[in-house]
Amino acid sequence: MSESGDAQWIEPYEGYKFAAREMTVEAGEQERLLALCGIDPALFAGAMDPAGFISLAIQEGVRNRVHANGTVNMINSIRQDRPTALGEPLVVSGEIVSVEEVPRGRVATSETLFSGKDGRRAFSSRRSSLRPDAAKAGVRGAGERPGAVIDDCSRLRPMGRFTLTPEGVQAYSGPHNPIHFDPEAAKRGGFRAPIIGGGQGVRFLTATIWRHFRPQVLELDVFFRRPIFWDDSFEVMVDERDGKWRAICLAKDGKVATEARINVLE
Repeated sequence: MSESGDAQWIEPYEGYKFAAREMTVEAGEQERLLALCGIDPALFAGAMDPAGFISLAIQEGVRNRVHANGTVNMINSIRQDRPTALGEPLVVSGEIVSVEEVPRGRVATSETLFSGKDGRRAFSSRRSSLRPDAAKAGVRGAGERPGAVIDDCSRLRPMGRFTLTPEGVQAYSGPHNPIHFDPEAAKRGGFRAPIIGGGQGVRFLTATIWRHFRPQVLELDVFFRRPIFWDDSFEVMVDERDGKWRAICLAKDGKVATEARINVLE
């Protein structure tokens, strides 16, 4: 489903369930998206990059008539319970678990599950996103802000630097949210230029993890602190203490843009 004018969108409400369906992720699509990020697709050795499920979860909402147009990621908790092979049949389901009124609009939280045909869960994504109210443009406030995971970038270990291009971000972004590829839509959302989607940013985090580990189980709480624009440069940095990775982030100009608390890395 594309976000066109004839779509019968609903306003999300607590308890709204997504229709369960079967799906697969083809290797060619993951290869295309990773290549647009400058990431070697061979890194995941035929398995799904967990970051890819973030966009798939958003798209599942769109399939179920919950639009993503103009929405902004705030928090995304993801868990890989087992590696998922590219091309593996999966059953996806989900629901809206809460909706909260905030000064800028509403924050909707959804949970999307991806399971094998045997019923064994492979991946889950719990996402809170701001749905701005156009009548409240310029108003600040999106609800309670969780405390920082990383408070000092100077003590982090740098792992790589990346530079985005408008052409690459536009080619990566799907049709569901023009805030990622349309300058006018981005300005209406209060941004100087289009911003990358949360799932695209997390690709750089999971790729860094996979270069050093090949986890069977991974759990991250991802926080989107500052926008990353389609022409930005940023670094991937790791908070490592006593040989253990505790957190990982994308930082630009010495400040955290996207950060993830590493809860499980096995």
